[in-house]
Amino acid sequence: MAAETAKKFEALEAQAAKLMSVFIKAGHEAVAPALLQPADIFLECIGEEIRGRTYVFTDPDGEEQCLRPDLTVPTCRLHLARDPEARSVARYCYNGPAFRYQPIGSADPQPREFRQAGIERIGDTARETVEAETVSLVIAALGAAGLARPSLKIGDLGLFNALLEAIDMPDRWRRRLRHLFWRHDRFRAELRRLATDPAQSLSSAPRELLVEIASAPTDAEVVVGRYLEGRGIDLVGVRTLSEVAESVTESAADLNARPLDRAAAQLVDEYVTVTARAGDATARLQKLFGPRGGGVRAALDAFDHRLAMLTNAGVDLSQATFSAEFGRNLEYYTGFVFEVSALGIAPPGSKRALTVAGGGRYDGLMRAVGAPRDVAAVGGAIHTERLLAVVEGARA
Repeated sequence: MAAETAKKFEALEAQAAKLMSVFIKAGHEAVAPALLQPADIFLECIGEEIRGRTYVFTDPDGEEQCLRPDLTVPTCRLHLARDPEARSVARYCYNGPAFRYQPIGSADPQPREFRQAGIERIGDTARETVEAETVSLVIAALGAAGLARPSLKIGDLGLFNALLEAIDMPDRWRRRLRHLFWRHDRFRAELRRLATDPAQSLSSAPRELLVEIASAPTDAEVVVGRYLEGRGIDLVGVRTLSEVAESVTESAADLNARPLDRAAAQLVDEYVTVTARAGDATARLQKLFGPRGGGVRAALDAFDHRLAMLTNAGVDLSQATFSAEFGRNLEYYTGFVFEVSALGIAPPGSKRALTVAGGGRYDGLMRAVGAPRDVAAVGGAIHTERLLAVVEGARA
């Protein structure tokens, strides 16, 4: 067993050298972000799915820390430590371990400690060009490691956000739909609720409390505080009274809200079901959106420009698909997202597609880790153990 472990480590190190060589030759600086990170930043940024799998503990000083579940957030923190105003343009690359809890006996077992090699481009505002170059560089690195003919899937949260902005609905509904976008069943249930009976609140707050706040929303914090105190209920967890009051106020506003226009709800529902070859996606989306202009038109133009930039960067779009509901499981992504997969052998003897790399645009993450404003940023990471399994399986 020890000899087998040592052999795998040597293979991973040799593979990492090939990946990092591609990244460094493309102008990315090799960095090594800290393994230990402040827990609060991660728990606010990474979304529910990864949040529940992050190793969190309290140090002797009473500070909550975590083992990094990915390397993008630590790299953003490293950049901010160098440039507190986040005004510089930088390219970084890295290779190292990340940690995520995996339930015992899960249907798709993965290691709790795994390795990532990746790149981040921070501060470069040539949006679609940078996105295309990032995808191209990740695919080139995979090729250098021995992966032939990978499959590419792309998505675009910018299109989804532009569509929501073009539809007449309260901002609180847009925020809710964006938040649920990564959880398909809950997203569709919420869309259906908004189009049929918004008053059927998903809040766990008692109806009498919602009714009282609906009549006096400006005093919501006072009303919620009085309600909790009168029933001897203490706040448990990390949410403040103000945050609880804000959540309850949004639910109370739905009591008297008119349903979302059925045609608009149907348009959103049809949009998230769009799947097409990347080269055919623009025509599909144009037909679906019709003559809408403004932000939707701009998002479509950006989508089409990105496809052209991907082609110019040498990406084979014949092996690429577009999926409107594809979004990645890290909620800090704000625009273009991508995923690279290949046939692997896992479990032994059965072939299935394995995701070996992914990434996208995350313009709000630098602000979340402490920058004074949003900063243009794009990255991509390779799951090196999966990549090794795929490449070695192809050779077998």
